[in-house]
Amino acid sequence: MGAGHSHPPAPAGHAGGRYRRKLAIAFALIFTFFFVELVYGLLSGSLALISDAGHMAADVVALGAALAATKIATRKDTTGRRTFGSYRAEVFASGLTVLIMLGVSVYVVIEAISRIGNDPEVSSTPMIVVGGLGLLVNLIVMLMLRSGAAESLNVKGAYFEVVADTAGSVGVIAAGILIASTGQLWWDTVVALAIGVFVAVRAVVLGRQVLAVLGQHVPEGLPIDEVAERLGAIPGVTDVHDLHVWVLTSGMNVATAHLVGDNTDDLPRILESARAILKDDYQIEHATLQVEQAAARECHEVDW
Repeated sequence: MGAGHSHPPAPAGHAGGRYRRKLAIAFALIFTFFFVELVYGLLSGSLALISDAGHMAADVVALGAALAATKIATRKDTTGRRTFGSYRAEVFASGLTVLIMLGVSVYVVIEAISRIGNDPEVSSTPMIVVGGLGLLVNLIVMLMLRSGAAESLNVKGAYFEVVADTAGSVGVIAAGILIASTGQLWWDTVVALAIGVFVAVRAVVLGRQVLAVLGQHVPEGLPIDEVAERLGAIPGVTDVHDLHVWVLTSGMNVATAHLVGDNTDDLPRILESARAILKDDYQIEHATLQVEQAAARECHEVDW
């Protein structure tokens, strides 16, 4: 039997690590403005502003976790027990972001409901000014993380947090303008409730992606049946079984498969052809493949 595997260098496959510097700058900006928004939220009595400050606090934790995860992911394993390294740290950081977003949204919704029929005094001017500054900070961070969100689940978690917070800043400004123009204080509660629901929806979307990775699902958009057909169409291959493809972390897809060939002389060629198909056509750089001769087949397909 013939077997082979390939290992890409960590920097090439590790998508989140390329955005560590931008995550650090984003963390510093959000961390600084969180205190500004919290102080003025308490002074103005605005739930929308306080909820947005709470969401910024979630941003701080999420960005900090994402930043720490990119560092942990590149550490060498000194225990000998983590054969895949620590790349999954980024996925766990994304999961933490989901929990934070859900926690913030639940708090905001509960607080908004408790204020129905009992609108406290709210100052609209700080809402508009601080909300505007918050919007500017969030837009800057969004632009910094946008490209990384398409490549890394870890960066996407941080990006989703900032997107939701940007919507919150828009809501704060809108609430401030509506209160100033109509004199109706309940606009603050309505906007806070809308922010809470929006954050919860974004958290569920990200949470599903995190669970798909932890559940070792086939990477999103990868046609697994087509992969099996392509491998089975390699000249000399008579069977393909035990094909598994999953995501280790963003930008790092992993595969294993058993291929059965007609002739012993064909096995090295089959192995190289399969490697090339997985790497060039499906961006699977880490593939462990076993090629066996049909007449002397020693392995059997498992049912899990």
